[in-house]
Formats: sequence, structure tokens, C-alpha cells
Amino acid sequence: MLNPIGFRAVRDCLPTRWHPLLDEIVMDASAEQLVLDPQLNEIGRLGAGRTGIVVDRQVLRHLLLTGLTVHTDAALTGYDVLADGNVRARFARRDPATADLLVGADGVTSAIRGVLSPQTTPTDTGVRFVIGRTPLTDEFADLSRAYGSKITGCGVSLLLGAMRFRTPPKQAAEQLAPEVTLPDIGDYVRWAMILPPNGSLGYLTAQDAVLSRMEGWHPELRALIEQADPDNSTLLSIRAVKPGERWASGPVTMLGDAIHATSPTGGNGANTALRDADLLRRCLIEANEGRQDLLSAVDDYERQMFEYGAEAVRSSLEKLPAFAPEAKLS
Repeated sequence: MLNPIGFRAVRDCLPTRWHPLLDEIVMDASAEQLVLDPQLNEIGRLGAGRTGIVVDRQVLRHLLLTGLTVHTDAALTGYDVLADGNVRARFARRDPATADLLVGADGVTSAIRGVLSPQTTPTDTGVRFVIGRTPLTDEFADLSRAYGSKITGCGVSLLLGAMRFRTPPKQAAEQLAPEVTLPDIGDYVRWAMILPPNGSLGYLTAQDAVLSRMEGWHPELRALIEQADPDNSTLLSIRAVKPGERWASGPVTMLGDAIHATSPTGGNGANTALRDADLLRRCLIEANEGRQDLLSAVDDYERQMFEYGAEAVRSSLEKLPAFAPEAKLS
């Protein structure tokens, strides 16, 4: 779910001619944020309801990458700042590349962060979560009340949400922006189960790990997991990266989870990364137009990013105990 800041950042980073396409592949959403028991009875509330724009990550990724040259299977292994102020990035199975700016958007295990800010390391909260998606059929119509709420029982929390496209993404692109190719994806229910720390999962698949915690749960909830797409179900760990001390400004910087990875319970990870991208874009435009030099533009970006990025991590971890009371937050 994108908040107003995140959605505005996406729009501003895209060419205006694609704005009608973007508007067609997202959905408005609101959630009461109820707390339900495994039989879907209301037993509490998480807080004030949330509203926002829901977007599919895979679809958005395809849209954002349209027109860009992307090289895969070439992991970054390190970089060198050259005497002329440029930076040379070194890759596995690919020749080095030289540029005037290197941006580390390489996630919570960032290789760039390991060089640029080695004292900034991820904190493993011990909490694990399984995410997946299930095609949205009439069978699950009665679950709509649970979308955006927390279902809790047996020491775990299950979160549900719906993705209903205004127009199927592939069809919308063909009609509104033929130069864009989007995945052929239909409506679905997205779900995530948050598991307590130190829970033994053995060799279970992602779906079986969830089902093993749902004995006696409402049959529609079990059916939802049983009918999930196994290719879109995976087990992940919740790790956080808190921005530490600023590094000396130079031709290397970071954005997103590489420098401020949040807990998903805050709902602000993608929003903050998109905010980074838009802010960095604006600062680089100023440098390109000669209103400030490149290093000043990067410094301006980092100064603002560190402040709101640290707050995003803090607020996300503050919300984690409501879903996993035994989480390790320090």
C-alpha cells in the first residue's frame, strides 16, 4: 500500500504520458484494521483505519524498468573512487563500469553499504514471515471484512489484502502505452503470516509452514493458503537497518533498504524507498542544470534522507511487537 508521499513519488519519477496507465493499474483501498480471531470474530482494533493506493510490486517494477538497460547475473563486488572523482564499480562476471555517481539500491545485504558504511549492519529481529498470493475468486468473497486486518491465534498473525486491478495490467498497457509490456496478472488476495522468533520450520514449504499453524482455523482461511500460487509464496526474515553516522560525501550514495530497511509492520518500506528515488532525482536535476555541483546535490539528498529514513525504521519497529511480542529490537 502506497501512502500519498510514496504514490506521488512514483508519479513524479515516471513520464507524464504513463500517468493514465499508472492510474489504471492501481486501486484505492481502505482498511478498518480490525483484530480478528481464527474464526473471523472481531476481538479488537489495531488503531485508526488506513487508506492508500494499492499497487502490485511486480507490475510496478516492470513499469519502472521500461526503457532501461538492465544487466542481471552481475553482482557488484566492490568499487573504487578514482583520482578524477569518478567511481568505478566492479562486478562478478562483467567488466567494470565507470560513472560520476554510484547509487547503492541493492537491499538489506547491500555490498555498497559494506564498503561505504561498514559500521551500519542489519539487525535480525528473529521474526520470520511468509508471504504469498492466491487468485481472488468468488470463494473468498466472505473474507473481504478481513482485508487490512490482523487475524491472530496460535502465537501467529495473518494479514490479508486484496489486489483488484481497475483494468488487467497487460490489457491496460496495450491500450494506453503500447511501448510498455506488463505482466498478465489477474486479481488476487495477498497474505502474510508473521511467525514468532525461534519457531522451528524444519523443511516445510512456505505454504505448509503457514498451514501447520492454522489447525482449527476458519475453513476459508485454510483454503486461501491451500490454493496459493507456490511460485509467489516465500519465507523471509525481518531485518532492520538503522542509518548510523553520515559518511563523507562523495560519488557514492545509497537509497531504500540498503540504508534504512524497515519492518513490514510499519507499511513504510517501499514508500520511503520511493521517496528516496524522487528526492535524489530532484537533487540530480539541480546538479545537471548547474544550480549546484554534484557532490553538493548528493549531500543535500543524504542529509534529508538520513532524517526521515531513521524515523521510518524507528516507527516500523515500534509497531512490530503488536504482531510479534518476542521480537528483538536492539
